[in-house]
Amino acid sequence: MASKTSFSSKITLTTIAILLIFPCSSSTPTVPPNTANSRPPHFSKMYAFGDSYTDTGNTKSNLPYGMTFFHHPSNRLSDGRLVIDFVAETLSLPYLPPYLDQKNHNTTHGVNFAVSGATAIDHDFYVKNNITLAGFTPQSIKNELVWFSNFMEINGCGGRNRKMLSDKCRALTDDALFWVGQIGANDYLYALGSSVSSATVQDLSVKSVTGVLQALLKMGAKYIVVQGLPMTGCLSLTLTIAPTNDRDEFGCVASSNKQSYSHNLLLQSVLQDLRKQYPHAVISYADHWNAYRAIMKNQQGYGFKESFKACCGSNIGPYNFEAFAFCGSPRASQPCPNPSQFMIWDGVHLTESMYKAVADLFLHRGYLNPSFDALLRSKMSVD
Repeated sequence: MASKTSFSSKITLTTIAILLIFPCSSSTPTVPPNTANSRPPHFSKMYAFGDSYTDTGNTKSNLPYGMTFFHHPSNRLSDGRLVIDFVAETLSLPYLPPYLDQKNHNTTHGVNFAVSGATAIDHDFYVKNNITLAGFTPQSIKNELVWFSNFMEINGCGGRNRKMLSDKCRALTDDALFWVGQIGANDYLYALGSSVSSATVQDLSVKSVTGVLQALLKMGAKYIVVQGLPMTGCLSLTLTIAPTNDRDEFGCVASSNKQSYSHNLLLQSVLQDLRKQYPHAVISYADHWNAYRAIMKNQQGYGFKESFKACCGSNIGPYNFEAFAFCGSPRASQPCPNPSQFMIWDGVHLTESMYKAVADLFLHRGYLNPSFDALLRSKMSVD
């Protein structure tokens, strides 16, 4: 999440691993029923990919995670719902069940393959470059693609007899929205302080995501939303470890935001090439960076009073963030009583209110290109 040339060594890779995959013991991976009925379901199912910003249960969590909306551990690294949950509500679909617990859920309406700590680049790359994470081996988006392939095979579309135009394959993909949430932020963070440059991370990350998108398209995906990186320089974690003279107009870490912006430019260029290669598909870009910026410019309009301080954290320092007093840990303080006024939940992840604002910009305010309405119209035209 930050340029390695700009940051001090205040935080170790071991600590980063703890932050991104907080060890929890919840055993209640409940997916509450959806009660929204705002529009008829243009899609009968969704498949989601990405990291902790999209994960709805492939990583477990304990309270206070889930306290706002679910009122119990929801296995989301937030106080409530994520962007993908608001997408499901908009489409009148159930919340997506996690792939790693699919046996306990109905997968008729889709599956979530996103997992906390996930990278765009394969783990082998980090091993070869002597980047270790305290014994933690993150999944990559290519691993998530393997999970999706396994899911397809289990449901009659795969293996040696795979025929992507078969009725079973079409039933799994034709009526599905594929949502590729943000992926790549963890790669920059894991490489922090190593000999691997941010330029190398950017190139390899985008190439990996491109390969996954091509594979999904070849497997029958027709409607894909690809989410860019947010303004990572505005997170409590990034602000804590960056020098104080590295700030932009909002008070965020300038180098980190520039890095994410550059990453997104390359990603958008790749998506434009994919649109030419697969003209039958609708590939939308979710502009997470500019959506975040729009909210930063109008914080009061969204009801936010704290843009950098974590709601749940250590009660230490200006950002309520300290590596070994992370939200939910024994040394953490009680979460704030008003999460809706905070943009940041635990220093790394966002509050439900922030995710809701971002989702609204994606779905209704033009921060999807092509727009969500255009995507829906395209789907309806072939129904």
